[in-house]
Order: sequence, then structure tokens, then C-alpha cells
Amino acid sequence: MALKLMYITNRPEIAQIAESAGVDRIFVDMEYIGKSQRQGGMDTVQSHHTVEDVATVKNAITTAELIVRVNPIHGETQEFCSSEEEINDVIANGADIIMLPYFKTAAEVREFVRLVDGRARTLPLVETVEAVNDVDEILDIDGIDEIFVGLNDLSLGYGKKFMFELLSDGTVEYLCNKFKKKGIPYGFGGIASLGKGLIPSECIIKEHYRLGSTCSILSRSFCNIDKIKHFGIISSTFVNGIREIRALENECERYMDYFIDNKRKVAELVKEISER
Repeated sequence: MALKLMYITNRPEIAQIAESAGVDRIFVDMEYIGKSQRQGGMDTVQSHHTVEDVATVKNAITTAELIVRVNPIHGETQEFCSSEEEINDVIANGADIIMLPYFKTAAEVREFVRLVDGRARTLPLVETVEAVNDVDEILDIDGIDEIFVGLNDLSLGYGKKFMFELLSDGTVEYLCNKFKKKGIPYGFGGIASLGKGLIPSECIIKEHYRLGSTCSILSRSFCNIDKIKHFGIISSTFVNGIREIRALENECERYMDYFIDNKRKVAELVKEISER
């Protein structure tokens, strides 16, 4: 089964290009509370999208699903509205799937599911050590539709030098096995264009197939619209990049046996990079 590919943007014209090229989910990222403090100094995406962006992107797409990452569970303050208001707003503006980031307890996930109340699909993002430790109780909660492993923050939590260490040390595989046993669709991390990335994207895609993953985010490097301004080049980048990924996926489905060798290669590359 092909991975559901997600691309983060709040620009309607880019969302349409991505959708036309075969991206399955357009990702509006509203998370900002505490994120810059956690990831300060890291070259990570911090989008600061708004609820208005949710409506704008929803109106621009026709076949792709709209996924919205909200903020961690929080109460109302002078600086921001409560989680309840935020979730109600993104649902009212067209979110198909809502992602909850940076939770540490089952109670937070339970509150998230309660607030969504079946009006959109729920996708908790496992990215804290505490959530990993509490994963069995979390997975017993009714109303979790999908689940995702966030490698950036989780690798920080474990004190790793390189986020894909979690792929080679068994952490991601441990979690995937838990999700699989519960019958909950799951994904992890991000993927670049084939041949790109510190670890080539094709190695990561093969790990997705070996582990039974169903979705992944297309990384900023897949098509960095901050650097590429020509819409024709953006379109061809998406079309060619998605086509290459789908061709590799077809190969993965035909040759499942080579995943063990790929796992070993990923582990060797991770070790080499983390020891530099």
C-alpha cells in the first residue's frame, strides 16, 4: 500500500501544485507554543500557520485531505486561546485530520479525543520520552484514528545527536510493533527526494515498508519553496519527486526480502554520522 504523503504549506497555490502531483495530505502547522524553546538552534520547520490558513487551504484543494497540527493541550491565557477553542476553530474551518503534538500523558490524549469528539480524525504525535513510556495506556484510549512518531523532538528527549538514531536503535520499531498490535495506522519522520538527505531517502522509504508504516511527511528539502520561486520548477519538482517515490514503492512491494539488508545499512550510516 502506498504511503500517504504529507506536505506542509499554508500557501493555496503550492497546496494545489502538491495535490496535482499526488500528495495525499496538505499539512497546515499551527503549533508554536513551546516549540522554539525546545528546538532552538535546530534547522527545523516552525511554520506559525493560523486558523485562517486552514480555511484558505481547505478552499484551494479538492482531492487531498487537510491535516492540521494544533498546539499541545493547554488552557486559555492572555497570549492564546484554549485547546478547546483552537480545536473547534480548525474543525469549523475544514480540518479532516487533527494532529496533537508534544503530549506526555494518556490524560492529554484522552482530553484531545474528547475535544475532537468524532468531528475529525485524530492523530496523536508521539515525540516525548514520557509518551513512549506511557504508550500502552495511550493506545488503550478509544478514538485514536492514526498515530505518528515525531523524530526531531523525540531524539532531543533521548539526548541523541541525530534523529535517525531512533530508527537504528530499535525505538521506532518498538513503537511500530505496539501500534501494529493495536491495529492503528501509523507513520514516522520525513522523507526527502530520492538520493537526497544525510541518509538517502530511498533507505528511509524502505524502512517505512519494512516497519509497516502508512504515512510520512515530505521534508522541506523535498521542495524548498523558500529557495525555489518559479512555479514551473516547483511543479516539476513535485511531479518528478512523487513519481520517483511511487516507483520505489512499487519496487518495495515486489521485493520485501531486502528490508533486513537495508536496516543494517541504515544502522551503519546512522552510526557513522552520529560519531563524526
